[in-house]
Amino acid sequence: MDIREYLLDILLTVVMIVSTLILINRFWQDLTIAVAASLMMLSLGGLFLSLQVKVRHLERSIVIRERILRNNLEETSTRMAEKYDMAITHLDELVGDYSKRMYR
Repeated sequence: MDIREYLLDILLTVVMIVSTLILINRFWQDLTIAVAASLMMLSLGGLFLSLQVKVRHLERSIVIRERILRNNLEETSTRMAEKYDMAITHLDELVGDYSKRMYR
């Protein structure tokens, strides 16, 4: 996991926690409520970070599967072209043999 990709999200989570702490501390002057609210915001920010990590992992997985499917499709089309060429060559040989027999 590259930390630079998630730096903005981590910074926004910290800002969210600090602003919640200041807001709750300013209104009620109760440290327990402020700590609980900041922990709630921390868990919410962690949930967002976790969701983003999972989405990026899913995107990478989709790209890898797409690449595998593309390779398989190319191999299949190459094999089908080879089989088609072999069938045409075989039919040409059979037609040539029959035409030789007919003219003899």
